[in-house]
Amino acid sequence: MTGIWLAQEAIRAKRDGAALSTADIDRLVAGLSDGSLGDAQAGALAMAICIRGMERAETAALTRAMAHSGTTMAWDRQALGRPVLDKHSTGGVGDKVSLMLAPLLAACGAVVPMISGRGLGHTGGTLDKLESIPGYQVMVERATFARVVADVGCAIIGQTADLAPADRRLYAVRDVTATVESVPLITASILSKKLAADLDALVMDVTFGNGAFMGDLPSARILARTIVEVAESAGLAAVAVLTDMNQVLGTTAGNGLEVAEALDWLAGERSDPRLDAVVEALGVEALVAGGLAADADTARTALGAARTSGAAAETFARMVAALGGPTDLFERRSASLEVAPVRLEVAPARSGYVSAHDARALGLVVVGLGGGRRNVSDRVDHAVGLSEVAGVGTWVDGSRPLAVVHARSQDAARAGVTGVQAAISVGDERPETTPVVAERLGP
Repeated sequence: MTGIWLAQEAIRAKRDGAALSTADIDRLVAGLSDGSLGDAQAGALAMAICIRGMERAETAALTRAMAHSGTTMAWDRQALGRPVLDKHSTGGVGDKVSLMLAPLLAACGAVVPMISGRGLGHTGGTLDKLESIPGYQVMVERATFARVVADVGCAIIGQTADLAPADRRLYAVRDVTATVESVPLITASILSKKLAADLDALVMDVTFGNGAFMGDLPSARILARTIVEVAESAGLAAVAVLTDMNQVLGTTAGNGLEVAEALDWLAGERSDPRLDAVVEALGVEALVAGGLAADADTARTALGAARTSGAAAETFARMVAALGGPTDLFERRSASLEVAPVRLEVAPARSGYVSAHDARALGLVVVGLGGGRRNVSDRVDHAVGLSEVAGVGTWVDGSRPLAVVHARSQDAARAGVTGVQAAISVGDERPETTPVVAERLGP
């Protein structure tokens, strides 16, 4: 058998704790791409990596192999005349930052080819949110993607069939084999798509807390450091911002409701301190990394001007129209987004200050309403979810509910009310609040 390479032997080696060679990794990734690695073997590989981990060099080799498993973008920098930047989040509840940041960065002079994903578990997905907009096409050909990016400055789409196909296969396997939380697999999944998108710089939002996949700050720090170091080893400048996901980000959770909040934010009609802080922190890092701002203060000024002038909102509207959505989205916001037929306020069991969120439980309330997937084949209801979510430190009583549930039926709404009441704690004392932006890792 000497000289014959067998996938099961490579999987066995990783199962037993050995480091895989670059050649082994290249062959395993090729098997993921062409289908010669079976589903059972792909699942076993994912589990072995999840349990045994990977050395930094292994993770970098896996990332590079997955990035080159299909075609890659190649931007003409001279024709664009602008840096190619992107942002990615490890996920959370109520995280609609991409909807606001992509047009903000484009309005500040960047090109943003953002490839996003769907909801995973209790966390929402940017693609599901965008599909709340009638006609918006999240799956387009590479030529269309490139054209919209060049013409508008940004485009947010799903992973095309020929972009990092090994990642698409492994991502699906991880979702059903309880291997989502693996740091090497998360790193390779994120960065393979970003390397294939031919970026100049990447800003990572690495979330931690009860609403994130990384449950605490030390775990998030390990993931953030791995992503930054692997990205830099592949020649991609990267910065990670660690943000607190121990409560819903903003005031909404649920696809269409989050889009409405993002549109109102871009139009300058709504703000939320924690959401504002995350958008600003990521935007500042992106503009400085891309050479569009000399320092943080200059970047903040540029971001503020892009919002208050309406340039960011106009950019988002142009992107939506270019990808099949309505041409009058901002003018007809209420008519464009579907509204759930049942709305129920969630009364607190007692008056007091909101002392804590179980953000994961709130995300699962949205899933239970139909706003997420129990199974891969489930259709997402874009109209359901939560609005007016009372943040930690908010006084709630008979006139200020914990949240408003948007549902398809009275029974679903009542179940949602019960879930919210169990997930939001109320106490006598106003709790101390911690900054939503905890740390920065990078050059």
